[in-house]
Amino acid sequence: MSLTETIPLATLSATLPEDSDVSRNHESRIVDWDGPNDPGNPFNWSFKKKWAITAVSLIATFTTMLNGTIITVAHEALDERFHVSEANFPHSYWPVTTWAFGAAIFSFTILPLMEDFGFRRVFLGTYGVFLCFLIPQAVAQNFATLIVTRFFCGGCVSIIANSGSSLIGNIWPDEHSRTLPMSLWIAVYLAGSSMGPVIGASVFKFLSWRWISYCQLIWCGALYPLYWMLMPETRNSVILLARAKKLRKEGKEAYTQEELSNTPLLEVVLKSLNRPLYMLVTEPVAFVCTLINGLVIGTIYLFTQSTEQVFAGLYGWTPVQAGFLQSAIVVGELLGLVVSLGNSRLYFASAKRNTEIPGTPIPEARLYMSIVAGFFGMTGGMFVYAWTAYPTLPWIAPAVGLAMVGAGNTVVIIGACDYIVDAYAKYAASAIAACSLGENVLAAFIPLAAQSMYNNLGYQWASSLLGFVALALTFGPVVLVLYGRQIRDRSPFMKEAALDKKKEAGLVK
Repeated sequence: MSLTETIPLATLSATLPEDSDVSRNHESRIVDWDGPNDPGNPFNWSFKKKWAITAVSLIATFTTMLNGTIITVAHEALDERFHVSEANFPHSYWPVTTWAFGAAIFSFTILPLMEDFGFRRVFLGTYGVFLCFLIPQAVAQNFATLIVTRFFCGGCVSIIANSGSSLIGNIWPDEHSRTLPMSLWIAVYLAGSSMGPVIGASVFKFLSWRWISYCQLIWCGALYPLYWMLMPETRNSVILLARAKKLRKEGKEAYTQEELSNTPLLEVVLKSLNRPLYMLVTEPVAFVCTLINGLVIGTIYLFTQSTEQVFAGLYGWTPVQAGFLQSAIVVGELLGLVVSLGNSRLYFASAKRNTEIPGTPIPEARLYMSIVAGFFGMTGGMFVYAWTAYPTLPWIAPAVGLAMVGAGNTVVIIGACDYIVDAYAKYAASAIAACSLGENVLAAFIPLAAQSMYNNLGYQWASSLLGFVALALTFGPVVLVLYGRQIRDRSPFMKEAALDKKKEAGLVK
């Protein structure tokens, strides 16, 4: 515990509210870490403790992300129970659409508040709310109840799952140590969505559709004590605030720097909302990355609709069988994770040839494998999925296409997220928030077009259309690799981030 900076009482009093209890007879101090090796600093926790916390966070991400797509295999049972017709429109998909829309709204508006209220408090509180909303999903007596409760479940899951990236940033101190945890988190995030239909099919094959929610309630509820015991507070400002409060109880005048700033909560919220929206409409890089991430997440959700149409039409498969098939996407995502870890070597090796900031990796090196994966994984896989969709070919052929798309998606989205973090630096959180908003909105509405696309265009050309979209977006990373430095020089956010790096390297004062 440290009180590393002492300031005059008069100076402190001027920064605090008029009703502050600051004593007029003592000096007051700013609470900070007790040097670089303070054991209370999450960066200084043991390697084993960091990985234990990271592993628990990954479990939470995977098990909650299942909730987004797990119900899709039971759409025929939902149609029959709630008298929903899908003759002209996939109305049974509305519970997934509202889930993704809730994720977009909550991650954009509530997730930033985790920085002020603390990781542990927000995570555990949101998880408890999530468990509560699983109950009405299971016992719903009308379709409207299912749609509304799914909205709030999606919002809760977005906070729980996305908090994993915040936790990793809080406990792993540099990009070398963060590379593996962040890559694992993104892969688990995608795999959770893709495995939803697989797990749902396993449950629905033997039990009713209500048991899909009951089973989630059982395993998520069983994990809650684990999170309560093993999820510590990792936010620096919150840990220091607890120290300051403890010192004040002991009669000492101690405050954190955040307390001295005394920024109103409403101002913090408005600032958190304003910057991502501003960046989304003014920053071409943020906009393109949003479209790329949106296509990745959107296709994962679209596959919950298209695979059933394709494999039922070609081979007479049931929704349960089509649900099991999506494990092919997960296999591809795991392969994509391995490729992404190999790309990290290319990134760190680029430091040797960086003429802009010598000794620092080139941000665009994050995208090298994304280009390859975009052309051969996302685009190539979609065309394989499209043009092997014939009943004369074995089912494994289009399944290989799905695996290729899964691998490409993982490499591309990891590269895009890493590039944003590296290029935008201290503004990365706002850029990622913009991407999260876009990807969840696209995930909510793209799959609604799947039925019409595949009915009107046919299996081959519907998937080819998505392949052409992927091809067009793949040129985004190509442009960034070729002209990234010029583009960063024109962006006020990335230009400021580059200036900070130059100061750290001692190139400018």
